[in-house]
Parts: sequence; C-alpha cells; structure tokens
Amino acid sequence: MNRIKPPPPQHKRPIAQSIKSGRPEATFKGIPVSPGVAIGPVFGAHEPEAKAEYRTIEPSETPGELARLEDAIARSRKQLGKLRANLGLLPDESQAEIAPLIDFYERMLGSTRLLEGVRQRIREQFLAAEPAVTAEAESLAGLLLARLTPETSSEERSGLERRAEEIREIGRRLVRNLTFAPFRSFAGLPEGAILVSEALRPADAALLDPSRLAGVATEEGGAEGHTAVMLRALGVPAVLGAAGIAHAMQPGDIAVVDGGSGAVTLNPSPTHLAAARRGVTAFARERQRLARLCRLPAETQDGTSIDLQANLELPIELPLIAQSGAHGIGLLRTEFLFMNRESVPDEETQTEAYRTVVEAMGGDPVTIRALDWGGEKEIEALSSQGLVPSADVNPALGLRGIRLLLRRPELLETQFAAILRAGVAGPVRILLPMVTHVGEVRAAREIYDRVVRRLRRARVRIPDELPPLGIMIETPGAALSADALALEADFFAIGTNDLTAYTLAVDRAEADVADLYDPLHPAVLRLVQFATEAALRMRMPVSVCGEMASNPKLTPLLLGLGLRSFSMNASAVPRVKQAVRAVMIDWCARLARRVMEQSDPARIQEIVLGEERG
Repeated sequence: MNRIKPPPPQHKRPIAQSIKSGRPEATFKGIPVSPGVAIGPVFGAHEPEAKAEYRTIEPSETPGELARLEDAIARSRKQLGKLRANLGLLPDESQAEIAPLIDFYERMLGSTRLLEGVRQRIREQFLAAEPAVTAEAESLAGLLLARLTPETSSEERSGLERRAEEIREIGRRLVRNLTFAPFRSFAGLPEGAILVSEALRPADAALLDPSRLAGVATEEGGAEGHTAVMLRALGVPAVLGAAGIAHAMQPGDIAVVDGGSGAVTLNPSPTHLAAARRGVTAFARERQRLARLCRLPAETQDGTSIDLQANLELPIELPLIAQSGAHGIGLLRTEFLFMNRESVPDEETQTEAYRTVVEAMGGDPVTIRALDWGGEKEIEALSSQGLVPSADVNPALGLRGIRLLLRRPELLETQFAAILRAGVAGPVRILLPMVTHVGEVRAAREIYDRVVRRLRRARVRIPDELPPLGIMIETPGAALSADALALEADFFAIGTNDLTAYTLAVDRAEADVADLYDPLHPAVLRLVQFATEAALRMRMPVSVCGEMASNPKLTPLLLGLGLRSFSMNASAVPRVKQAVRAVMIDWCARLARRVMEQSDPARIQEIVLGEERG
C-alpha cells in the first residue's frame, strides 16, 4: 500500500537563523533518485573508516585468524537479525523492499564462495582476515563487472553493478566487525532534518524513519542501486552523488533537496527558499494525484482500455510494481537466477523462484523471458560447466538469446519445465529472446511440447491451458519477418531498445555516436509499425517494452500505431497512464499518420514532442 505522508515540519526558526548567519548560498548537482522537494537543517551522520590494511600472518597464526573471521561472521548475522526485527517500524512497501536484501546478506554469510574464498586466502596465502575479506569481495565483484561491455543494456548494467555492490557491502560489514569499528548512528537525527553524508548503504536506509526525515543528500551513489530503491520506497526526497556536499556543510546550515532536478542547496537565499516551499506543496499535491491515478483504469477518453504492465529484473522490485498500479509483469528477466552462482539453478530452484513472483502478482499475468545471455555477459555457472563458449569477437552479433538456448537445449528444457510448474499459481506466458527466423521458433516449440509430454507422463501438475509461447521482436530481421513469425508464435513483445540499436548500428554507451541513437528514427518506427500490423492481422497479442514504452511523450504515437499493451519500469506506469487518459484514439491515429509520412527525424521529433494534445 502506498502511504501518503504530509511533509515533516520545516523548522522555520533554524531557517531564519541560517539566513542571518551570512553564509553564502551554495548549490551542488547530483543524481535525482527520489522525487520531491525538502527543506530542513542538515544532519551529518559520519561513519569512521574501517581500515583493512594489507597484512600477512605466520602459518601458526592461521587457526586464530580463522576464529576471528568466524566471530565477525557471527556478529554480522546478529546485526542483520536486529535489523530485520526493526523492519516493523517501516512502511509496508519499504519492509518488502529491504527484507529480501537482508535475506541475501544472510545467505552470503553462509556456505558461499565468498567465505570459502576468504578462508582459502587465510590458509594458503597467510593473509590476515581483513585483507582476505577485502581481496575476495573485490575479486568476486570484479568478475561481475568484467561482464560489462558496450553492448550491455542499461538495465543489465545496473543489475550487475547492484550485485557487485551487494558483495562489497557484506565484505565491508565483515571488515567493520573484524576491526570493531563503530557503525553509523542516526540516534540524534532531529525531526524534519536533511541527512547529509558521504555515502548511504541500503542497511542504513532501512534504519531511517520517513516520518521524521525530510530528505537525503549524499556524495556517492547512483539511481539504480538498492539505496536509491529504498529511498524511493520510503518516499523521501533524495539526491545521491552530489560531490562535495558532505564536506561543505556545517552545523546550523539549512539545505534544500530537490529530488526532481538533482540539486542540493546549502543556505538558500530568501527567494530560493520561497520557491522551495512552493515546491514542497506542489510535490505533496502531485503525490496525492498520482496515488489516486494508480487506482483509476488505464483507458483513453473514448473508452479504449490499455494494458500497462511492469518490467521486473529482481524480485525485490515487486513492491514498486504493486505501488505503480501496473496490472501484471510484461517482462520478467530470469538472468538474476543464474548470477553469483557456481552451478546452474535446477528445476526446483527455478520453479520456486518463478512461483514466488507469480503468487505475489495475485492473479495478474506474468510474462517470463527465457534466459537471455550472450558471450559478452559470461555467467560463471554456465562457463564453468562448459555450457557456453568463450566470448565472441562481437557478442551483440554472436551466440546469445535463443541461439544459445537451442545450442544448449538442456537449459531451455529446465526453464520450460519450471515455468510450466509455476504456472499453476497464476497466469504466465513464456517469451523467447533474440529470435530472428521461424526455424528458431519451431525448434523451441518442439522442445516445449517435449517437456509438456514429459511432465504429464510423470503426473506433474501443470496448467490445463498451456502458457502461450511468444517471441521478442528486437532485430530488423525479426521485424521484417513478423508476418511469417506471427504464424508460429503466440504473441509478440517488441523490444525497442535493442531494435533501435541494431537498426541504427549505434551503441548508446559509445559517446562518439550516442547522439545517433534515436527511437524516433523513421526506420525504427517503420519496423515497429510493420511488426505491430503483422500481429494485429493475425489477431495476436502484441506489446511494446523498452524506453519507448516508458516515455509518456511517445504514448500517443504508439497508441496511434495500434499498440494497446505496454511494459515498462514500474516508476513510469503512473505517468504513462496519465498520458493514456489524456487522449482519444482517433487523435492518436491521425498523429501516427502524420509521423509515418515523414522521412526527417528532426521533423518527427517536432511533431511528436511538440504536438499540442488537443
């Protein structure tokens, strides 16, 4: 449930004192991670550094060093237990966000590669516990980050970076307990204050009381990390990555945090302060309006119903989907199950993971994409068992998606079986990634049918009506073959991010050509139109996902092209719904016809982004 709280008191008296103090106004630019405007006195929560200097030990000291490590593990587990006990003080959505993260931390403190690696470094390299922990955590994090390439999508990139940070975080906790360094304390946080610090960990965010805290500003952090997700769940205006803010603040300063623009201002001028107060009021009204909007149907002014669903990369994001008003998951990425493991997850493990998500959606449909992994995104569990070859010279054009799955059908068979079994908990659909021709769909369906027969012979419970088998349209080849593919697949999901990149031969991560990445390029739009019309002619479901789906400015155009189902990041759902409810389908169709007559991308931008919504 999304709780709407009034902003905490803004402490007019300290503000007046700050203005009289004569300290000049100073603004710091950071990354906006949680919207809203907050005003309040600064509160610095400093945490002493826990140093893990490189130190070796004598072989005779090994048992004592291993004992120190076990003691630190026990202390860390106890701290996580206390943190879990304190979750009841948080809003429901925040509890649901942090609980799975604590589960992960606790699992990392069990029989995992991290701790086995630390023990091995102590026994074989004769490292002290502190540097052994740091070295092993950095090694595992580095293995994850080594999978990043220019072809890695932004969402996959953020997932890898989050997982690497989780490993580093558990390492930092162990080092802090090994050195008995104190943890950050928020005991003295006054009501209505702005928390300012160099960094804020997810476990720190879980200790914050949103009814007392006005806002957060840190020097480190990004928009996709667990801390950012936690702050959004808490509903606290926040800016991360504002370099210099923690060192510039002084006791008695007043701060304005603008979680929409990413600006943090110390000692605002009277004019700036007045504008900020208007922003506080406007944001409170906007939250109330969007909260009401979540409960309203996604339909146009002439009554056309539109299906708005959310993408899901990690199960911890489920609370955000519930808050957004999305009806179902349009794209569940299954790669999270294969990450940070020494072995491929078996059928039971996958079944349980998928069933958990399906049950959490309470009857809303869940579309589960089969493993989409390529040479540039090496999974240790796959490579260690010889299930994937070495990285391709050009991984974006190599063995990835359905190509890999058909080369190693045991992977696909296990996923099919797990999804079928999870399908008894609620409606599911299966999505095949990176399909380029009909032969791939036919081969996958043969495997699918074989798995169905095997499960039925074994009297394993699966849905009476089998989950539909659909395909991603994310290459020009698939889009141009959409009429033939529509005869083989049960539904389409148009992946606009990869479709744009492959069509224009542009990598968004490459600075020299990033400005050429344009989803409104006429070639991209024609491929979207061709695939959509092919599906509609077959009366087959078709959806759109990616950045185009989440941009409310493009919603009328996509509606005009015939699309009625969208899947996006959960945070984008309310504003896309707002765009849907503001238009009529006939007007959208006229807009689409005007756009598709154009050959100049600049002119298309003018029509789509500058069009008055009449």
